[in-house]
Amino acid sequence: MSSSLVPGARFGGGSVGGGVRLEVVDPRDGEPFGAITAADASDARAAVDAAAAAQPGWAATPPAERARALRTAADALRAPDTAAELALLVTRESGKRLAEAQAEVGFSAAFLDWFADAAVAPQGELRQTAARRFAIEPRPLGVVAAVTPWNFPLSIPARKVGAALAAGCATVLKPSELTPLSGLRFAEILETLLPAGALTTVAGDGTEVTNALLDDPRVAAVSFTGSTRVGKLVAGRAAATLTKPLLELGGRAPFIVRADADLDAAVEALLVAKYRNNGASCIAANNVFVHESRYEAFLAAFTERSLALRLGDPREDGTDLGPVIDASHVERLNGLVAKARAAGADVRQGGDVPKAGHFVAPAVVADPGDLPVWTDEIFGPVVGVRPYSDEDALVAEVNGWGFGLGGYVCGTDVAAAAALAARLQIGIIGINNGAPNSPEVPFGGFGQSGYGREGGIAGLLEFTAPQTLSIART
Repeated sequence: MSSSLVPGARFGGGSVGGGVRLEVVDPRDGEPFGAITAADASDARAAVDAAAAAQPGWAATPPAERARALRTAADALRAPDTAAELALLVTRESGKRLAEAQAEVGFSAAFLDWFADAAVAPQGELRQTAARRFAIEPRPLGVVAAVTPWNFPLSIPARKVGAALAAGCATVLKPSELTPLSGLRFAEILETLLPAGALTTVAGDGTEVTNALLDDPRVAAVSFTGSTRVGKLVAGRAAATLTKPLLELGGRAPFIVRADADLDAAVEALLVAKYRNNGASCIAANNVFVHESRYEAFLAAFTERSLALRLGDPREDGTDLGPVIDASHVERLNGLVAKARAAGADVRQGGDVPKAGHFVAPAVVADPGDLPVWTDEIFGPVVGVRPYSDEDALVAEVNGWGFGLGGYVCGTDVAAAAALAARLQIGIIGINNGAPNSPEVPFGGFGQSGYGREGGIAGLLEFTAPQTLSIART
């Protein structure tokens, strides 16, 4: 798919579109390796036309049939040749290591499996009084727009599309213009298993296409993953048509190392939480707090491991960190490090940076105060580490940020670690692990990190509304 010009719009099992050429760049070397004909606002409206036409039939499709289609799609993703093709495509578009891309393919299939199971799980309720019986059943909202980011170009589409289809909602997928090929290939696989129009895809300019979807009153819900700034714009525009917004936005995930933590295990968990996906995860560890009694030892151990990470071709087995997505991210991340140095912070940075491509050497900034490297969402292989002494003050600081998507607590007293986690206004918290998410559990944030949930039963129910039948007793 990546070797030729790919149409950026797919409706009902076929591809259309002859718009502006949009090149897809490999962050490894900064060179284009594929291109799409970008979809535009008219393509977005046509996609909604197809989805709206398909919606009544898909909503009426028995849940077992929806589940069968999703399970078959999951099996198709796992087929060896397809899995290898998708993993390489994800790596070339996003720059993540091939092993991580392979895991993303498996994670995407797992989301489809989970929502296949959820589609047939009983969700209704029965209530009764002396005069009436009540049957409460979740009903599909209608057409859903799924707007997805570049950092997980396969698994986030799978999570959104899988939930919406399982709920009985025809879906329009809008993948990131930076990584459109993975989403288009994913849609191509699913389309063969679905009625025409149940899944349509429009890949093109993010603002133009997304606004066209938001302005269409036939779109009942929009599921968006991206920055808090853009999420607010999405919510504001959705209000004009009363489109339900589901927003998974930015975060400043705290990573807390308690006094009783196993330091080796905590370092390993932080390496995963910080550097997975080259640091480009909405729940990547952003601010590291270490109890003052363990601070120096932890900082030394984590810094040593961080500076030993090997940057290189993400397709090679020996690579620990691949490139970031584009040159603007390189500039921003290096700028954060430069500002910290200029302010006299203790910056520890290492790694041989390849000359070609969009690479950033991992950097650990010790006790950075209120520098941007501490207050910003980093989204890359740069991190601040700070000691703490008072748990109450730590909780107040973290909750005062207003962001609450992901977080981490490490400690051998699991009950105490869980008690600390319960005080944090954060949607998902890993306790002694650096990868807390799973298809079976809800994922989403508090405050400026958005609202709505993805994954778990909650993720399916977001695309439904309860209908109550109030039946008189006779």
